[in-house]
Amino acid sequence: MDEWDTVTYIRRPGGSTASRNTGQLRTEADLNRARRLNANIQTERRPHAPGNRRTTDLNAARLDRETEELQHRRVSVEVSRTIARARTEKGLTQKEFASKIFELPSVVSEYENGRAIPNQQVLSKMERVLGVKLRGKGIGEPIQARVPKK
Repeated sequence: MDEWDTVTYIRRPGGSTASRNTGQLRTEADLNRARRLNANIQTERRPHAPGNRRTTDLNAARLDRETEELQHRRVSVEVSRTIARARTEKGLTQKEFASKIFELPSVVSEYENGRAIPNQQVLSKMERVLGVKLRGKGIGEPIQARVPKK
């Protein structure tokens, strides 16, 4: 099994039993066993082998089309400092903060160091836990608690 994108099938000659005896090989051992039995082996190329490939987002596609030296926007210095300050005021370590927002500690450190590409979902989770605005106007201002509906 040389390539990831290929699938090998064993096909045996015959009428109605051919469909029952046709199988997809999963391992190199299965392929070797079929070769020893002189079975008819057919290899097909699948166009999208893994099936779960991620599509490129709009910004990545736009950067690929550009010929100039362009980069993704990173988190601003103001936002990264606000995250670090609010986290220390709450008395949380990066690991504790990451577990509260259900992210990896490396994600938190990237945001605090200003290396992260801003993700609105992550920023909103951080805002909720820290109680501080991180997006739009008034970065660093406390968020007013919502009044529950009656």
